[in-house]
Amino acid sequence: MVLAGVLIAAGWQKIGTPVLSVQAVEAYELLPESLAKVVGYGLPILEIVVGVLLVVGLLTRVAGMISMLLMLAFVIGIASAWARGLRIDCGCFGGGGQLKAGAEPDYLLTILRDTGLFALGVVVAWFPPGRLALDSALGLTPGREVYDAEGDEEEPHVKENR
Repeated sequence: MVLAGVLIAAGWQKIGTPVLSVQAVEAYELLPESLAKVVGYGLPILEIVVGVLLVVGLLTRVAGMISMLLMLAFVIGIASAWARGLRIDCGCFGGGGQLKAGAEPDYLLTILRDTGLFALGVVVAWFPPGRLALDSALGLTPGREVYDAEGDEEEPHVKENR
C-alpha cells in the first residue's frame, strides 16, 4: 500500500500540469525532446494506473514489476543528474524540475527513498498476492485457495494451474 500510495500521489500531483511534468523530464537532459514529451505526458497516467492496480490487487505481480522498473529508472536518472552536476528538483511530486530559490538538491535522500520503493516493488513482484487481492478473488493466482460466493470457508478448494 505504501508503494501504491506514493505512485498515486506522485501521478496525481503531476497529471493536472502535464507541461510541468514534461519540463521536469527535460531537466534531466537524458532523453531527446520528443521522447521527453511522451514520458512527461505519459508518466503521471502510468503512475496512477500502476498504483490503483496495486491497491485493488489486480495484475499485482505485473504492477510490482512495472513499479520496480519505474523506481530503477528514477534512481538512475537522479544519480545521473547528481553525477553530472545538474542542480534540479526531481519533479517526483510535481513541479517543473527547477529548484526553488535558495534550495539545494536533495539527491541522496531521493535516491534512498526510491531504492526503498524499488525494494517494495521486488516484494510485490516476488510474492503472490494476498487473499483480499482481486487476483485471488478472480482465481488469477495459481495455487491459492478459492472460496465459494457464499463465503463458505469450511471447504476451500485449491484452483489448479492449467
